Amino acid sequence: MNAATPGMPQRLTAQDLIRLKKYLTDNLLRAIEMEGVPAAQRNSFIHQNITRIFDQMQLKLPEDVKREIFKQVFNDLLGFGPIQPLLDDPDVSEIMVNGPKKVFVEKSGQLSKSSIVFDDEDHVLRIIDRIILPLGRRVDYDSPTVDARLPDGSRVNAVVRPVAIDGPSITIRKFRKDKLSVENLIEFGSLSRQMADFLEACVKARFNIVISGGTGSGKTTLLNVLSSFIPENERIITIEDAAELQLQQDHVMRMETKSPNVDGLHAVTIRDLVKNSLRMRPDRIVVGEVRGGEALDMLQAMNTGHDGSLTTVHANSPRDALSRLETLVLMAGMDLPLKVVRTQISSAIDLIVQQTRLKDGQRKVTSITEVAGMEGDVVVLTDIFKFNQTGVSQDGKVLGELRPTGIRPLFTPRLEAAGYKLGSEIFMTGKPAPDPTARR
Repeated sequence: MNAATPGMPQRLTAQDLIRLKKYLTDNLLRAIEMEGVPAAQRNSFIHQNITRIFDQMQLKLPEDVKREIFKQVFNDLLGFGPIQPLLDDPDVSEIMVNGPKKVFVEKSGQLSKSSIVFDDEDHVLRIIDRIILPLGRRVDYDSPTVDARLPDGSRVNAVVRPVAIDGPSITIRKFRKDKLSVENLIEFGSLSRQMADFLEACVKARFNIVISGGTGSGKTTLLNVLSSFIPENERIITIEDAAELQLQQDHVMRMETKSPNVDGLHAVTIRDLVKNSLRMRPDRIVVGEVRGGEALDMLQAMNTGHDGSLTTVHANSPRDALSRLETLVLMAGMDLPLKVVRTQISSAIDLIVQQTRLKDGQRKVTSITEVAGMEGDVVVLTDIFKFNQTGVSQDGKVLGELRPTGIRPLFTPRLEAAGYKLGSEIFMTGKPAPDPTARR
């Protein structure tokens, strides 16, 4: 470290500061582990010991530098390192670490590069370990990708070398601390009041619903909202790769997949959990996402008395969602004729809700589509509600209308039998549903 005039603050280079911070972090981590410092006392323990080490080293640093070192060491030891301020920022919805020197964030649907950097690749790896070790997961050369979650439910994906060519990567989709309600979605213009009333009736009437959409379109958020309509007196089983759903009902059993051990054995997959859930006396099965052979087990459950199931699937339209489900069913390894698969899908699924992330970052329900049975070898789809884009404003905002198509679903008698007589005004096309986000 550079010498300084006695009594004058020392000037440290960037590398000096990195070495100093690593020295402090390593020493304090060992001290915390050796002394078994309780979590409630670690804050004061770290502060006292940093001050003691500074006095022993006779470091006279400018106050702003000292405060920054304190903050970074605290974040490394008690939080998630340099990205902790981004995790604390309610306006940040996603964090993308592309190696140690490139950290991007999403705010209001728009991507931008942040000023946050890590010291080096080892620093990124330490933060990845901090995230995954409490969950019993691992990431290394032989298993270079991992899915995990933060304590608040935020979804995490990490990729390391040799798969990540430019250094270890972390992608975090933050979980909102203030859980969105259906009223929030209506206020944001994600769906209309008519659509919300219709979906609420369908969930309570125990219809099987698939939420379709692309990555980052808001499928899980919408699944959370629809799940909130499930009555309190029903037993709900949730099945996810990484637990994100936060249902407010009292009788909820949450299950999460398990990665294989170092020998590649003893993995527990979504398909295993779907099969197991059928023995757990579920009233509702909520699968975070179907992406493999579990689609077949899910469809069979829907067709054998487990009505009211909810799930999501990656697809760009309701028709694409059906094609994707066909592919996933065939991945189960059963040599089924395509017509049999389509018949299973058409009899199991009642409704497909398409969620889309528009070019300006808005997330909207762009269609609610009834699966109306089969005509020959083709599954018939009927749009009940649809988002019609009318243009783009000068500031790049997508303009359009959320409105019914005027077609009443064929399952209307089933809704009425369940006690939900929806007024004709819900399906009327005369007046478009207002978009609360449109400019006045």
